[in-house]
Amino acid sequence: MRGIGGSTAETELSALKPWPSPAPPISRTEREARLAKAQGLMSGLGAEALIVCAGASLRYFTGVAWNASERLVGMVLPRSGEPVMICPRFELGSLAASIGVEAEIALWEEHENPYELCAAVLASMNVRALAIDPALPFAAFDGLREAAPELATTNAAEVVDGCRMIKSPAELALMSQAKAMTLEAHRRAARILREGITTTEVRRFIDQAHRALGADDGSSFCAVQFGRASAFPHGLPGQQRLAEGDVVLIDTGCRVQGYNSDITRTYVFGDPSPELRRVWEVEKRAQAAAFAAVRPGVPCEAVDAAARTVLEAEGFGPDYELPGLPHRTGHGIGLSIHEAPYLVRGDRTPLQPGMCFSDEPMIVVPDRFGVRLEDHFHVTETGAAWFTEPQASLEAPFADRN
Repeated sequence: MRGIGGSTAETELSALKPWPSPAPPISRTEREARLAKAQGLMSGLGAEALIVCAGASLRYFTGVAWNASERLVGMVLPRSGEPVMICPRFELGSLAASIGVEAEIALWEEHENPYELCAAVLASMNVRALAIDPALPFAAFDGLREAAPELATTNAAEVVDGCRMIKSPAELALMSQAKAMTLEAHRRAARILREGITTTEVRRFIDQAHRALGADDGSSFCAVQFGRASAFPHGLPGQQRLAEGDVVLIDTGCRVQGYNSDITRTYVFGDPSPELRRVWEVEKRAQAAAFAAVRPGVPCEAVDAAARTVLEAEGFGPDYELPGLPHRTGHGIGLSIHEAPYLVRGDRTPLQPGMCFSDEPMIVVPDRFGVRLEDHFHVTETGAAWFTEPQASLEAPFADRN
C-alpha cells in the first residue's frame, strides 16, 4: 500500500519545518466588531449585559487565552459601552500583555470575594438582566447569584453561539492552516508504521510532528487505534501493537492561535479484506453525501440525514443501531473542537455561510473494526468547501501528496 511504512520517526521529523506561510492573527478591529455584534444580539434576549468566563469565548472576544480555574477571570460586556475585565490583582501584568481590546479592569485580591466585585460592576452599569455564558462554571454562577440575588439571568447561548458559529475570513485562514498541518502529520505518521509499533509511539510522533510544524502546543488530542480497538469510536484503554492486516484509525488535531483541526484517516497495515473494502467505500459515499447536502438555509439535521440515507441503503443501521453510525455526522468547530451547531437529528439551525463542521459518519462493525473518514468543510454562498480533501482511497490514503 502506498505511503504506509518504509520510513522512521527520525527521518520524517527531520524533514519537518515550521509552517512557511502562517496565517495572520485576529486583529483588534475584528475583536471590536465581535463585541459590537454581541451587544446587538443582547437586545433580542432582553439582557442589559453579558458575562463571559475564562475559556474559548473569552479568547474569542478579548484575545485572553486563559483557561477557567477556581479564580474568577471574566468579562462583563454592557449592551453599550466598553467591557470590564474581572481579574485577580496579581494577574494584572499577564492580563495587560494578553488583552486585545480596550477594556476597563476591575481587580480583586486573594482574600476578597470576586463575585461581590462583579455584582458591584453590574450595579454601576444599572444592570438588572444578565446574560450568562453557558460555559460559566456552576460555582461561579452560584457565587454571582448569592452576591446579586436581585439579578434576572438568562442563558447567553444565543449571543455567544450567534457570534462564534459564523467564521470570518481570518478565522477560516487560521483553521485552514491548522488542518493542513494535521494532514501533514497524518501523512508522516503513516510512513513510520511497522509491525510491532505501539499506539504510544505513534501518538508521541504525531505530537512531535505538530510541534515541528508550529502548532500552538503539539497535538491538542490524538487517538491511535489498531485492529479491534477501531470498533470503539473513542478507542479502548491501554496500548496496542500493530499487526499485519490491522485496521489503522488515527484521529488527531492541533491548534493554531487557538483554532482547531480534527482529522481522521482509516486504512490498513497490509491487505484489506473484501468486507473492510466494502465498508470503507460505503463510508466514503456517506461522507460525500453529507457534503453534497450542504447549502445555505438547509437545516443542520438534513446533512446528518443525507449520510444515514446512504448507510441504510447499504444495510447499516437504521438510526444508531450497529453495524452502522452510532453518533452524529458532524460537529461545529472553531476555538472549541466541538461547538454549536451540530449535524445531528433535532438541530434545525439553518446553515449559513461561514459555519464550519466536521463530516465524519463513522461505520462501526461491533467488536471487529470501525471506519471513520473525517474532514472539515465551511459553508459557502452556494454549498460547501473542504478545508482538506477527503481520503482518496483505502490503498493510498495520502495519494494526493508526494
